[in-house]
Amino acid sequence: MERSDSYYQKRTVALPFDQAIARAREALAVEGFGILSEIDVRATLQKKLQVEFRPYTILGACNPPLAHKALTAERDIGVLLPCNVVVYQGDDPGESVIAAVDPEVSLGRVGNTELAPIAREVRQRLGRVLDAVGANRPAGKVG
Repeated sequence: MERSDSYYQKRTVALPFDQAIARAREALAVEGFGILSEIDVRATLQKKLQVEFRPYTILGACNPPLAHKALTAERDIGVLLPCNVVVYQGDDPGESVIAAVDPEVSLGRVGNTELAPIAREVRQRLGRVLDAVGANRPAGKVG
Protein backbone atom coordinates (compact mmCIF):
# COMPACT_ATOMS: atom_id res chain seq x y z
CA MET A 1 0.00 0.00 0.00
CA GLU A 2 1.33 3.38 -0.98
CA ARG A 3 0.62 5.86 1.78
CA SER A 4 1.90 9.39 1.38
CA ASP A 5 0.61 11.06 4.48
CA SER A 6 -1.35 10.37 7.62
CA TYR A 7 -4.67 11.80 6.38
CA TYR A 8 -5.13 9.73 3.23
CA GLN A 9 -4.43 6.45 1.44
CA LYS A 10 -3.08 6.58 -2.12
CA ARG A 11 -2.13 4.34 -5.04
CA THR A 12 -0.50 5.11 -8.38
CA VAL A 13 -1.96 2.86 -11.07
CA ALA A 14 -0.87 2.04 -14.61
CA LEU A 15 -4.11 3.26 -16.18
CA PRO A 16 -5.07 6.34 -18.17
CA PHE A 17 -7.33 8.74 -16.29
CA ASP A 18 -10.61 7.74 -17.99
CA GLN A 19 -10.10 4.08 -17.15
CA ALA A 20 -9.00 4.83 -13.59
CA ILE A 21 -12.06 6.96 -12.86
CA ALA A 22 -14.38 4.31 -14.36
CA ARG A 23 -12.77 1.58 -12.25
CA ALA A 24 -12.95 3.76 -9.16
CA ARG A 25 -16.70 4.21 -9.62
CA GLU A 26 -17.16 0.45 -10.12
CA ALA A 27 -15.01 -0.47 -7.11
CA LEU A 28 -16.83 2.03 -4.88
CA ALA A 29 -20.16 0.48 -5.87
CA VAL A 30 -18.89 -3.03 -5.07
CA GLU A 31 -17.94 -1.81 -1.58
CA GLY A 32 -21.41 -0.29 -1.03
CA PHE A 33 -20.56 3.36 -1.75
CA GLY A 34 -22.73 5.64 -3.81
CA ILE A 35 -21.35 8.81 -5.31
CA LEU A 36 -23.20 11.81 -3.89
CA SER A 37 -21.10 14.46 -5.57
CA GLU A 38 -18.59 14.69 -8.36
CA ILE A 39 -16.34 17.67 -8.96
CA ASP A 40 -14.40 18.01 -12.18
CA VAL A 41 -11.56 20.13 -10.80
CA ARG A 42 -9.98 20.64 -14.21
CA ALA A 43 -13.19 22.05 -15.73
CA THR A 44 -13.87 24.20 -12.68
CA LEU A 45 -10.39 25.75 -12.71
CA GLN A 46 -10.67 26.37 -16.45
CA LYS A 47 -14.07 28.03 -16.08
CA LYS A 48 -13.33 30.10 -12.97
CA LEU A 49 -9.64 30.93 -13.44
CA GLN A 50 -8.95 30.19 -17.12
CA VAL A 51 -6.04 27.95 -16.14
CA GLU A 52 -5.06 24.53 -17.46
CA PHE A 53 -4.87 21.66 -14.99
CA ARG A 54 -4.46 17.91 -15.28
CA PRO A 55 -7.61 15.75 -15.29
CA TYR A 56 -8.61 15.65 -11.62
CA THR A 57 -11.95 14.51 -10.18
CA ILE A 58 -13.20 14.49 -6.60
CA LEU A 59 -15.85 11.87 -5.84
CA GLY A 60 -17.94 12.34 -2.70
CA ALA A 61 -18.59 8.71 -1.73
CA CYS A 62 -21.08 7.52 0.87
CA ASN A 63 -21.90 4.09 2.26
CA PRO A 64 -25.42 4.70 3.64
CA PRO A 65 -25.45 2.03 6.40
CA LEU A 66 -22.08 3.18 7.73
CA ALA A 67 -23.02 6.85 7.41
CA HIS A 68 -26.19 6.14 9.40
CA LYS A 69 -24.18 4.45 12.15
CA ALA A 70 -21.78 7.39 12.31
CA LEU A 71 -24.58 9.98 12.37
CA THR A 72 -26.35 8.01 15.11
CA ALA A 73 -23.19 7.97 17.22
CA GLU A 74 -22.34 11.63 16.54
CA ARG A 75 -25.04 13.86 15.05
CA ASP A 76 -22.64 16.56 13.83
CA ILE A 77 -20.29 14.10 12.07
CA GLY A 78 -21.96 15.10 8.82
CA VAL A 79 -19.43 17.93 8.55
CA LEU A 80 -16.86 15.22 7.77
CA LEU A 81 -19.05 13.33 5.28
CA PRO A 82 -19.02 12.13 2.54
CA CYS A 83 -15.69 10.37 2.13
CA ASN A 84 -13.69 12.07 -0.60
CA VAL A 85 -11.96 9.93 -3.18
CA VAL A 86 -9.81 11.68 -5.78
CA VAL A 87 -8.60 10.42 -9.12
CA TYR A 88 -6.13 12.40 -11.18
CA GLN A 89 -3.81 11.95 -14.09
CA GLY A 90 -0.28 11.16 -13.02
CA ASP A 91 2.81 12.78 -14.46
CA ASP A 92 2.81 10.11 -17.16
CA PRO A 93 -0.45 10.17 -19.22
CA GLY A 94 -0.58 6.36 -18.92
CA GLU A 95 -0.77 6.47 -15.13
CA SER A 96 -3.26 7.82 -12.65
CA VAL A 97 -3.40 8.38 -8.94
CA ILE A 98 -6.32 7.39 -6.74
CA ALA A 99 -6.47 8.59 -3.16
CA ALA A 100 -9.05 8.46 -0.40
CA VAL A 101 -9.46 10.18 2.92
CA ASP A 102 -8.36 8.14 5.94
CA PRO A 103 -11.51 8.10 8.06
CA GLU A 104 -9.64 6.78 11.09
CA VAL A 105 -7.70 10.03 11.15
CA SER A 106 -10.59 12.37 10.39
CA LEU A 107 -13.17 10.69 12.63
CA GLY A 108 -10.55 10.02 15.29
CA ARG A 109 -10.22 13.77 15.84
CA VAL A 110 -13.79 13.83 17.16
CA GLY A 111 -12.93 11.84 20.29
CA ASN A 112 -16.06 9.65 20.20
CA THR A 113 -14.97 6.03 20.71
CA GLU A 114 -18.20 4.74 19.10
CA LEU A 115 -16.85 6.03 15.78
CA ALA A 116 -13.62 4.00 15.86
CA PRO A 117 -15.02 0.69 14.52
CA ILE A 118 -17.03 2.53 11.86
CA ALA A 119 -13.96 4.48 10.74
CA ARG A 120 -11.90 1.29 10.66
CA GLU A 121 -14.46 -0.46 8.44
CA VAL A 122 -14.71 2.50 6.07
CA ARG A 123 -10.91 2.69 5.85
CA GLN A 124 -10.71 -1.02 5.02
CA ARG A 125 -13.39 -0.70 2.34
CA LEU A 126 -11.70 2.33 0.78
CA GLY A 127 -8.37 0.49 0.86
CA ARG A 128 -9.95 -2.37 -1.07
CA VAL A 129 -11.31 0.14 -3.58
CA LEU A 130 -7.83 1.56 -4.15
CA ASP A 131 -6.34 -1.92 -4.45
CA ALA A 132 -9.04 -3.02 -6.91
CA VAL A 133 -8.47 -0.05 -9.21
CA GLY A 134 -4.77 -0.84 -9.46
CA ALA A 135 -5.20 -4.60 -9.69
CA ASN A 136 -7.73 -4.61 -12.53
CA ARG A 137 -10.24 -6.62 -10.52
CA PRO A 138 -13.45 -5.78 -8.68
CA ALA A 139 -13.21 -4.63 -5.06
CA GLY A 140 -13.83 -7.32 -2.48
CA LYS A 141 -12.30 -10.03 -4.70
CA VAL A 142 -9.06 -11.74 -3.74
CA GLY A 143 -6.44 -12.80 -6.24
